[in-house]
Amino acid sequence: MNGTRLITKKTQADFDKMIVAGRCVAAIHTATRAAIEPGTTTRELDMIAREVLKEWGCQSSFLGYGGPSNPFPGVICTSPNSVIVHGIPGDYVLAEGDIISIDAGAIFEGWHGDAAFTMAVGDVPDDVVSLLETTERALWAGIEQAVHGNRLGDIGAAVEAVAEAGGLGVVRDYVGHGIGRQMHEAPSVPNYGRPGRGLRLKTGMALAIEPMFNLGTESSNVLDDEWTVVTADGQWSAHFEHTVLLTEAGSIVSTLPEPKLVTP
Repeated sequence: MNGTRLITKKTQADFDKMIVAGRCVAAIHTATRAAIEPGTTTRELDMIAREVLKEWGCQSSFLGYGGPSNPFPGVICTSPNSVIVHGIPGDYVLAEGDIISIDAGAIFEGWHGDAAFTMAVGDVPDDVVSLLETTERALWAGIEQAVHGNRLGDIGAAVEAVAEAGGLGVVRDYVGHGIGRQMHEAPSVPNYGRPGRGLRLKTGMALAIEPMFNLGTESSNVLDDEWTVVTADGQWSAHFEHTVLLTEAGSIVSTLPEPKLVTP
């Protein structure tokens, strides 16, 4: 998904609204996690997410995204197995041994939160377990670098190092992003890079950091629906994401049930 690209500095009042949006996203994650089991359809997960949005008084960041020519039809992205990102909720029935990524975005009073997770449906092979664990670990490695004074390359290098140690392919065609009044703002936040290079991070920024790792190569294809992104070699993919707010008090992960200060 691409959108308006603006670098914006947020105030604490802006961050307070982003925290509400982020907690709504976390609630969507909790509710959909509880419903993920063999026999559940991805459409059913989308309906659960719609109810959570109503409960929180939020709107979806995803529904209708892309404009009138090809609007995204769901409030979450549901991406099973070899789908990297942007899977459309529908008739797909989860089966024992699948994995499924849920990407959710919420808007509260004009401000966005965005986060994703991948989980197994029952038992999966050891290499798939490692894929999920490694991708999530890389997310937190990147978050640790998202502090005032660091550079974008510090985030990407930390994420990439975890992937390389695990022998995984780092998706390069899709990256993290700034976030605020728009779901996608500048800067882009790649999952690769060189320490000490790139834009300097400053208090007032908000970033969505989102590693996407594949069991196979980094290459991807887009299906005919012009949304669904799959691995080119059919290998499975994992996706984890959090929104991070660079505040005066430190960097805060806003897309958790309770916001977490990760750096003093």
